[in-house]
Amino acid sequence: MTVARSSFEIKTPGKVSVVNITGQVRAVLEGASVREGLVVVSVPHTTCGLCVNEDEQGLRDDLVRMGTSLLEPLERSGPFRHDCIDDNARAHLTAVLLGHSVTLPVSEGDLVLGTWQSVFLLELDGPRSRRVDVFLLGD
Repeated sequence: MTVARSSFEIKTPGKVSVVNITGQVRAVLEGASVREGLVVVSVPHTTCGLCVNEDEQGLRDDLVRMGTSLLEPLERSGPFRHDCIDDNARAHLTAVLLGHSVTLPVSEGDLVLGTWQSVFLLELDGPRSRRVDVFLLGD
């Protein structure tokens, strides 16, 4: 079994933004010897997350809207305590709900994704430079 790791950087364009990183993950796979196995895509950051979904502009806009408004009901009950430190509690809490990694199957050297599926980084406290780690396990 092969185990490999690679990373790439993403510069996010806005305070809350959605960046399709499928191409970068596929580029890592192209340079690896794993033909069958798993890929784990992870971000070592606490104010962004990863997801798999459709790359359609309306949905991307909805994801941005979700990232900015998901916690509004909670905020109505009072300010977030973490905001007294650096005013980004909403980003931290939303990232908890999204998660920091996705695991995908690899077959014939490529990601196994549905017709409409893509891998996205959701920025919640940008713009920033984010590191994306890609771990490969397989043969």
